[in-house]
Amino acid sequence: MPMRRAAFALAVLLLATPLAAQQTARPAQPARQAAAADVEYLTPFGPPTRPFSPAVRVGDLIFLAGQIGTDPAASANRVVAGGIETETRQTLLNITRVLEAVGSGMHKVVKCTVMMADMAEWDRMNVVYREFFPADRLPARSAFGTSGLALNARVEIECIATR
Repeated sequence: MPMRRAAFALAVLLLATPLAAQQTARPAQPARQAAAADVEYLTPFGPPTRPFSPAVRVGDLIFLAGQIGTDPAASANRVVAGGIETETRQTLLNITRVLEAVGSGMHKVVKCTVMMADMAEWDRMNVVYREFFPADRLPARSAFGTSGLALNARVEIECIATR
């Protein structure tokens, strides 16, 4: 039995030696760390009024903070009236506004996360959501129900887009 173990150990050593030689023959590549210039905190509408950035660019990806259906033209910070369809439309218009302000657009959205106060409204939200994306370019998406959203919104959507 000890002879078998020794033979196995020798076989492993002989097989590993060429692999180790190949790895050491190549010059070591330094691990690339993200430079500060690779991350940009975007504030297209002035300094944030809440403790988050509306968008953060990392390389060629743009991460948007969640948007709800507030009317940016209204002085009061309230969600638009009219139910899930109206809120969804305003939410997606807000997303469009932020993306365009940071040099992207809805056609460059690759992932969305949808948070809903009531998942029973999911089908009605989807009707409006589809209006904003071509059928052959639908972003990957997750959706889930919540126990509450900011300003008592019915829907909040966050996105990841490219530049």
